[in-house]
Amino acid sequence: MRPPSPSYSRPAYRIAGLFILLTGFALAAETPVVTPPVPALPNSECMDCHEAEFKSRKKGQPKEWVGVRPEAFAKSVHGKLNCVDCHNTLKETPHDSKLPPAQCASCHEKAATQFGTSIHGMSQKLGNTQAASCATCHGSHEMVPVKQADSPVFKLNLPKTCGTCHDDPKLAKDFRMGQTAAAEHYLDSIHGKALVKMGLIVAPSCNDCHGVHDIKRSIDKDSHSNHANIAKSCGNCHVGIEETYNTSVHGQLLTKGDGKGPVCTDCHSAHDIEKPATAHFKGLSDQSCGKCHEDRLTHYRDTYHGKAMALGRPNVASDVAACYDCHGHHDVFPVSDPRSRLSKDNIVNTCAQCHAGVNQQFTTYQPHANPLDGENYPILNKVFLFMTALLIGTFGFFGLHTLFWLFRSIYLYLTDSKTFREAVIKSNTDDVQYTRFTPFERFLHMLVVTSFLLLVITGMPLKFYYTEWAKVIFNLIGGAGVARSLHHFGAVMTFGYFALHLGELGTSLWRRRGAIRHPETGRIELKRCIDILFGPDSMAPSFQDWRDFVAHNRWFLGKGPRPQFDRWTYWERFDYLAVFWGVAMIGVSGLILWFPKFFTTFLPGWSINIAQVIHSDEALLAAGFIFTFHFFNTHFRIEKFPMDTVIFSGRISHTEMLHERRRWYDRLVATGRLKDYAIKDEWEGRKTVMKAVGFMFFGTGLILLVLIVYAMVSRLGH
Repeated sequence: MRPPSPSYSRPAYRIAGLFILLTGFALAAETPVVTPPVPALPNSECMDCHEAEFKSRKKGQPKEWVGVRPEAFAKSVHGKLNCVDCHNTLKETPHDSKLPPAQCASCHEKAATQFGTSIHGMSQKLGNTQAASCATCHGSHEMVPVKQADSPVFKLNLPKTCGTCHDDPKLAKDFRMGQTAAAEHYLDSIHGKALVKMGLIVAPSCNDCHGVHDIKRSIDKDSHSNHANIAKSCGNCHVGIEETYNTSVHGQLLTKGDGKGPVCTDCHSAHDIEKPATAHFKGLSDQSCGKCHEDRLTHYRDTYHGKAMALGRPNVASDVAACYDCHGHHDVFPVSDPRSRLSKDNIVNTCAQCHAGVNQQFTTYQPHANPLDGENYPILNKVFLFMTALLIGTFGFFGLHTLFWLFRSIYLYLTDSKTFREAVIKSNTDDVQYTRFTPFERFLHMLVVTSFLLLVITGMPLKFYYTEWAKVIFNLIGGAGVARSLHHFGAVMTFGYFALHLGELGTSLWRRRGAIRHPETGRIELKRCIDILFGPDSMAPSFQDWRDFVAHNRWFLGKGPRPQFDRWTYWERFDYLAVFWGVAMIGVSGLILWFPKFFTTFLPGWSINIAQVIHSDEALLAAGFIFTFHFFNTHFRIEKFPMDTVIFSGRISHTEMLHERRRWYDRLVATGRLKDYAIKDEWEGRKTVMKAVGFMFFGTGLILLVLIVYAMVSRLGH
């Protein structure tokens, strides 16, 4: 059975279908058909002339691809475009030999606008054809996407691309680019090594700091590298540090519009950024701070920390404190700010980073104290003035004494040279000799010489840290740490020989205790005590020394005969007492510097500053005196030149004894003790060796003297 028919008739159905069909044709007639535009010039026509070939651009130069390589262009980011899409000024072929560059702005309007206001774009507008263009950085017909590894502007490749111009010395000079070889320096920086050598793509490259298409001069306010924008640029990666810096005294200066406020590049540099943990960075950090705080740096350099830092060694990072160890890194605040590492609540912990267990008194040490500032540092100023007066007075007095003696000796040599030479020869060949120094005394002198030279060699480079020879010595030694250990060893030797001498002196006095008593009554007599303590065999000064000094100076001036001396001369007694003075002054001050934590348990911290002035100036006085006046008295005198070997041989000839120490000779003869001093042992067998040792010590002292004088003169010159 057939289903029922629909309610509408068949003719109506056909009419509706026809209506829909006609409507579709009408709409189709109103909608244009989109067909690909036919280029004015097909790429094939351009390639007829511009297809690349391997040839030389100039005669004699190596061959290279010239023109467009179709297969490379097809793979480029613009491979589906026609030549005239970029070279839109071209309407027909053949064309003029010179055409305008490709018009990137037709597609990259935003980038082109930024580039137009950049340093590169502005340079091009001013007619600088060497300024970078789009093609200089991105390439031309073989351009690939920016994120593709072989793109010239891929992050890993940017240093090389930028370095094409910025590592060119001529371009850098001609266009005043600032730092030459910027890309080369960048590659040696922590950023460059992280990016290129370690492949850390998150490390900043050139465009992260300078911008992409909007690169501008650093003096332009909207430049990424403008002084005011540096912290923000660096903060793109160093977010937490930027926040800390912005709250610091340096960041606040910048916020208040102080153009001199230091920013990241002032401390870390621009293209030479290195790890802050390295010793090299630490060694240069004080110079960075000194650009703004020159006065503070000057007096910081007067401290051990500053001097060792200036001398510089690989181990300096662990040896001494730099500015940021005390003041902070990015969190520098005024001392009055509770957040400061040097505030009253934090300073003990700050010092304890290196000096564990210190107390509040230790923190009163003044690391930037100016000894010339009597208003702010009155005690230190007075100590400095005293030591300066002592230096000038000593060198002035003995300088005149030495000059008078030298001129008198030269005069006698010129007027009576034959007698003089005969006396010198006889004193050196005389078979009759007497003991002047015992073996123990010669041993002590060897300890004195060795320890003294060691102390000078390891100490004077700190005093004259600004000279090249000081750096050379520290480099040869092995740095501040090794020099400090050797210096301490020399100090131990000094205290050692001093203790041995005091022990020997006490033993000698004890053995002679019977001489202070009356032979009949057994009572101690004051006169006998004085004779032992201040007699001719004692090293203690007496009134006779003053009389000898006056007579000697009268002889210098030709006003009297040449005086005769006893066992010890007045200048020898002065040298002897100078050792006691030196050990007391240099020794005690040195101990304070060596053990500051202990001494500041009962002394204020600024006593370290005083100890440093005393130790430094007294050491200079000792070294200068020994290497000049003592050397003259014992070695430089014409009759002793080139060296008096008595301290090594321990003997004095009969002729020399009569010539210089007649009173001693007469006294020994009168008391019948001359034969007790006669020498029978052999000296010639060890003479050569001991002379060599003596000349080594002597020569070292002279070299150090020259270096010290040079350092002082060069400092005065500045």
